[in-house]
Amino acid sequence: MATIRSILALAASKGWTLYQLDINNAFLHGDLHEEVYMHMPTGIPNPHKLVCRLNKSLYGLKQASRQWFQKLNSALLSQGFLQSKNDYSLFIKKESDDITILAVYVDDIIITGTNLATIDSLKAYLHNTFSIKDLGKLHYFLGIEVLTTSDGFILSQHKFTKELLQDSGLTFQKKTSTPLPTHVKLLIDEGDLYHDPAAYRSLVGKLNFLTHTRPDLAFAVQSLSQFMHSPEIAHYQALVHTLHYVNSTAGQGILLKASDKLTLQAYSDSDWAACPNTRKSVTGYVLLLGTSPISWKSKKQGTTSKSSSEAEYRAMAQAASEACWLVRLLTELGISNLTPVTLHCDNMSALHIARNPVFHECTKHIEVDCHFTRDKVLEGLLQLSYLPTHNQLADVFTKILPVAQHKNLLFKLGMVPTSPSPNLRGGVEVTQA
Repeated sequence: MATIRSILALAASKGWTLYQLDINNAFLHGDLHEEVYMHMPTGIPNPHKLVCRLNKSLYGLKQASRQWFQKLNSALLSQGFLQSKNDYSLFIKKESDDITILAVYVDDIIITGTNLATIDSLKAYLHNTFSIKDLGKLHYFLGIEVLTTSDGFILSQHKFTKELLQDSGLTFQKKTSTPLPTHVKLLIDEGDLYHDPAAYRSLVGKLNFLTHTRPDLAFAVQSLSQFMHSPEIAHYQALVHTLHYVNSTAGQGILLKASDKLTLQAYSDSDWAACPNTRKSVTGYVLLLGTSPISWKSKKQGTTSKSSSEAEYRAMAQAASEACWLVRLLTELGISNLTPVTLHCDNMSALHIARNPVFHECTKHIEVDCHFTRDKVLEGLLQLSYLPTHNQLADVFTKILPVAQHKNLLFKLGMVPTSPSPNLRGGVEVTQA
């Protein structure tokens, strides 16, 4: 999803049009390079108990998806596209000053670029080779609604949100302003087990998918996900609170805003010893291309940190790793002069550790991989910057904030309200409220 958001943010800034294709019966186009047999289909007389040897791929075959992608890959390479080394589902074609970008998810394809003639030629080639359904301009992809505005693209999940709330079986009569109650601490063995753990897992899994366009839910979802194996009543009550928040903010989406100057900025934060069960810290980071959020994460750290500085240092390493990957990806997409990437942190001690290559007594127990940030600073890929806590965008990924601060950070992240309206396709489009 970070790749998709990066492409959309780039297209918004460059004023490119996004097109969507769907391959008809995609898996049937795959060629088999090994012997695979199947029983004779029902209804065909088979007195000798014969079996069929397959020459082509079929739906339901475990090799089907890989063989289809291999076939598509070969077709695109023959047209001058190069497969990205940073995301194998991304294909790029450059000719002098023109660039064409193609992103694939199974049989759904997004195409954009500078030259409409090249895009039309590619559509014709794919239709002759595989038979495609041209869906026109991008409006709905992987359950995400894409609204084109004068400011850029707004991504939301109205339809999915509505179905999620209906499947929950709850009646929503109260409004909540934060994803979880402020200062809530979810504990293990806190009380009685919830009677329907499968329903709990299903709802949390759907909320996880909703975080693709709702970064405000990231911390709540990672907190609730820690109890999937054995949810208790208190955990379910916290989930209900989150669902009430989703209902109260059902029109939220993120704005990938057009920007004249594309710069990459990273924000990292941690909440030291936040987990009451393990005393492990929570890492949060978000990366912005211009003013558009393209990658974010909220995750509990794998080890227990001895100090808040160590927890912040580990969070910086995670953000630095993501920034390193995004720089390579965006460079392939034709965006240059991204380095040094500014990494914002609100802990001065962690900044000193990352800037100073001299061995520190207080860091000798930290694993080597955490010093990744320091290496990237020395290479010139990153530059570190202190940011006061109240301006730290990643703060919303590490804890539940007071309502005013929560709304302030979401506004700075580019979250905007939208409302659904019927469209000519018989589905739903969103309009900025």
